[in-house]
Amino acid sequence: MAQVQPFRAFRYNPARAPFDRVLTQPYDKISPAMKEKYYASDAHNLITVEKGRAFANDSSQNNVYSRAASALQDWIHNQIVVQDPAPAFYVYTQEYTVPGTDERRTRRGYIGAGKLEDYSAGVVFRHEQTLSGPKADRLELLRHTYTHTGQLFMLYTDAERRIDAILVEAEASSAPATELRDEYGVVHRLWVIAEPERVEAIRQAMADKKLVIADGHHRYETAINYRNERRSQTLHPDPNAPYEFAMMTFINTRGEGLTILPTHRVAANLLDFSWPSVRRHLEPWFTAEAFSFRDETEQADARNKFLSHLAERHAERSIGVYPSGQSAKRAYYVLTLRPGADLAQLLPNVSPLQRELDVVLLHEGILEPALGITPQAVTSEKNLTYEREAAAALEAVDKGAAQIAFLLNACDVEEVMRVATSGEVLPQKSTDFYPKLLSGITMYRVEDTAKHRDTSA
Repeated sequence: MAQVQPFRAFRYNPARAPFDRVLTQPYDKISPAMKEKYYASDAHNLITVEKGRAFANDSSQNNVYSRAASALQDWIHNQIVVQDPAPAFYVYTQEYTVPGTDERRTRRGYIGAGKLEDYSAGVVFRHEQTLSGPKADRLELLRHTYTHTGQLFMLYTDAERRIDAILVEAEASSAPATELRDEYGVVHRLWVIAEPERVEAIRQAMADKKLVIADGHHRYETAINYRNERRSQTLHPDPNAPYEFAMMTFINTRGEGLTILPTHRVAANLLDFSWPSVRRHLEPWFTAEAFSFRDETEQADARNKFLSHLAERHAERSIGVYPSGQSAKRAYYVLTLRPGADLAQLLPNVSPLQRELDVVLLHEGILEPALGITPQAVTSEKNLTYEREAAAALEAVDKGAAQIAFLLNACDVEEVMRVATSGEVLPQKSTDFYPKLLSGITMYRVEDTAKHRDTSA
């Protein structure tokens, strides 16, 4: 079902461009401060291509996209970026510390060229909706550079871990071709797999797999749009043309080191907010355990107990809550769905699959009925913002920047796979796969030459 091919990647030449100075986080994770840091780190930093600077005098001939294309072509010409001599797959490992803990993990996958499939084909599945703005930006960049510089993060399931075994063998047979530590302390390593027998074994093992997009929905749909555009310009489309594929990193859901972080919700600008009123509204559906405190000394102990208890009650459908309050005695709460609660009654507008997700339970069972935060308000971020770190979400309430914070346990990868392969999507900000895949660690050209050629003649 999934067609995966080796490809001749373009990669930075470490003799001319040290990896730790030229690779970047994904374009949508680059803050303004990070952007300036990347620009200052090296003249060949990928930021020039991935998310370049715009200027007031930009024109149709000289703009962010044309400068990206010129920079990339110049780097290739001057061997700052070089193409590998033979088609290959690329082992990609990330050694990292799970945020908020001291636990070290290693996530292992491989990079290849995956066949672009329409969702209707039942081979590639999305797990979230996309927005038009980012797709238009990425499409214009692809039209100019003809190059995928960012990774599509794809999930597949291989219970026997046949591919993982091949990857481990490849790691043991040589030193990594790429190794660096990023700004988050993540150690990234890359190995080249060009041996025909290993390449073919991976291709065969992937043939019956379904793929779920973990990260990169906008870039995947951009690649589809570009493929369709090129097909329309070609009299006899080639099903194996480079633009029929996209660069993807494939991660086994049954492999070690896969981490999904929760994304917590922080609510503000709520009219007539009253935690006692909210609690009364939720009483028929949720039990509440309070972790009270009166001063900062007691607060630290209560917070630790609250966070531990929330994690321990993961399987029982629990959500952490921290409301603002004026009384001398404050508290954190763990709301737990009552045994036997009729989810069809509480969540009548969502599918049975979605009812099993804590994030849906929060949005449909608490935010909208108890706080009046509608899906439209969520989309516009009128009342709701998001925090990865639990401490930041709780601190927003302490500082008066929010009226209430909701803490979630992480979504399970099997839940993501079940929902996605059923053709449904999860709510916004349901998953945070950590760490992110670096842009520029490999690059994939979607045209045979940098100059666009119309093959319809």
